[in-house]
Amino acid sequence: MDFKLTSEQELIKESARSMVEREIEPVLNANDAAKPLPKKVMLQIYKVLAEMGLMAPRLAQEHGGAGLKMLDYGLIYEMLPPVVSISLLAQECTAARIFAESTSEQREQFLPGILAGTKICCTGTTEPNVGSNPREIQTRVVAEGGELVINGTKTWITNAGIADIINTTCADGVDEKGRSILRRIVVERDSPGLETNEIPCLGLRQGHLGEIVYNDCRVPKSNSLGSSGDAARVLTLTWNGNRPLVGLAAVHLAQKALDAAIEYAGLRKQFGKLIGGHQLVQKQLADIETSITASRLLCYSALSAIDHGERANGVSAMAKRYSTTACERAISEAIQVHGAMGIAEETGLEQLYRDVRMLPIPDGANGILALIQGRELTGIDAFR
Repeated sequence: MDFKLTSEQELIKESARSMVEREIEPVLNANDAAKPLPKKVMLQIYKVLAEMGLMAPRLAQEHGGAGLKMLDYGLIYEMLPPVVSISLLAQECTAARIFAESTSEQREQFLPGILAGTKICCTGTTEPNVGSNPREIQTRVVAEGGELVINGTKTWITNAGIADIINTTCADGVDEKGRSILRRIVVERDSPGLETNEIPCLGLRQGHLGEIVYNDCRVPKSNSLGSSGDAARVLTLTWNGNRPLVGLAAVHLAQKALDAAIEYAGLRKQFGKLIGGHQLVQKQLADIETSITASRLLCYSALSAIDHGERANGVSAMAKRYSTTACERAISEAIQVHGAMGIAEETGLEQLYRDVRMLPIPDGANGILALIQGRELTGIDAFR
């Protein structure tokens, strides 16, 4: 197995890193770190991402996407600040889901603005009482004349407060086992009966995590995607790609913490010498680097498995679960290297710690991911 990136892949990473330093970080730094970015600022960032083909990296070029391999996408994704990358994940994953379930007419109606980065979108699945098991979805859709009427609430939805297009997972009756039959409905921002609210959070505070309320929300029947029952399969396929990407968002944060800890260890003196010369500090730095490297390679491996058409349910779950946990510990250890300075706002480490703590939750909580991996090992489903 060759662990060395090709020259083209190295160029991909370096180009993404340069783009972030030049065009994204100054925008983030110019805005309040504790408040959601204004929509016009997000659209400014999306314009940059669209120029790199990141609005639809998973779609083939003939369908308007970039046609990237998942591993190459991951190399770029790791370079992005997580407040941007998590928003991007909601955008491009929704584009992939709409494409997978839509007719040619629906694609022409909904996708051009999304692919151009001029319209922001999201997927509404999670509900106040429904998280890891989408088959329990309570948001209902019924047909009335030429319209579909939706009632229910979605919560913890990335991009909810700024989305122009919401790909909404609804229950459309039940199957023979009493489980909800899932159906996707595209809901546009100006649909009557639609309301969104931002949810203040622990970390990633420049992002947009929100609640969506559908109160007799009415959309045309033509906004229904695919056939009833297809949505669960599409969810799983996209989740498998999302999970190692979320893991790489954690790697991004932990790498920044390690860089800061190494710099500080070369400046701070105690007991007559730089703390980087003390054995315990060197072990701390070595442990942090090991956690980051292991996390990065697990995520790369999962993305590579998807590229090779392998069943990725288990490796994808493992990559995200390990990476988010290991990188949270790594950032905590980097704070410890800094001593009291580690908890000061001026170092930025406390923000990294708050941000990384957000990542074990989306696209499958880590407890559920352990059970998915266990199912792949034993062939026995622990939660059904």
